[in-house]
Amino acid sequence: MNYTINQLRIFLKISQTRSVTKASEELHLTQPAVSIQLKNFQAQFDIPLTEMIGRKIFITDFGKEIALAAEKILNEVYAINYKTLAYKGQLAGNLKISVVSTGKYIIPYFLSGFLKLHEGIALQLDVTNKSQVIESLENNEVDFSLVSVMPDNLKLNKLELMQNQLYLIGNKEKKFTEKIYDKKIFENIPLIYREQGSGTRHVMEKFILKNKLPVKKKMELTSNEAVKQAVIAGMGFSIMPLIGIKNELNTGELLIIPIKGFPIKSVWNLIWLKDKGFSMVANSFLNYVKAEKQNIIKEKFGWFESAKY
Repeated sequence: MNYTINQLRIFLKISQTRSVTKASEELHLTQPAVSIQLKNFQAQFDIPLTEMIGRKIFITDFGKEIALAAEKILNEVYAINYKTLAYKGQLAGNLKISVVSTGKYIIPYFLSGFLKLHEGIALQLDVTNKSQVIESLENNEVDFSLVSVMPDNLKLNKLELMQNQLYLIGNKEKKFTEKIYDKKIFENIPLIYREQGSGTRHVMEKFILKNKLPVKKKMELTSNEAVKQAVIAGMGFSIMPLIGIKNELNTGELLIIPIKGFPIKSVWNLIWLKDKGFSMVANSFLNYVKAEKQNIIKEKFGWFESAKY
């Protein structure tokens, strides 16, 4: 057999995602390149690794065994790389972070400078909804999580990063000419919600309940991007974080509707388990963020911090 480390890495990712498309996205490769490597890897085995049923790919029992072996081999390869870098005096190892979906608009800016300083660090970044983020933290599967709604059932430490602001948004079709609207406007506009477990939905529902708003729930969607596109298409209105709609505001695809009591404000927090034993990598990242936080906010999020709608 003559399989490569790259083929092992690609097959393992396919087995984890159950999708060539998703594997290619996560590995930052083209779909044809992933398909070719899978074909070349399969050619070295007499027993099928995968099975196609319709458009879905399934991993065979034999394929699952190979995936486990591939993971072990890759872990050993990474360990060799880390030990080599450590011997040369460079910081090396894994950094694992789970982030709520809207956090994807800010966390890269707190990571990029750190990763440039330490090329031996392998980042594992999971972007999902609030419930799954908290679950991964509770199970000690990650070093840090990024949330805008603090969980109340865990003993945690936190580092405040920056403010979060949510506004009522609509598309450009309907004109809102008044300088500011009363909350009664909610009687006449259909609202699009995020799914249960979303931090955005939690903040939105808490505000609605507190202010006894007469809302009309139109639909429920499973990502901020889906909500954003639905609003642009004129399917309804929504309450969304400002951080995720900058481009659409600049192009005029989305408009902020000025309402008394808005924006809804919360804070982005980097959180970790109170008794967490940090690796050198995790400890170095925390120190980096503490030292560089204000510079990053000023340079990358100045528009956001000074926004007034």
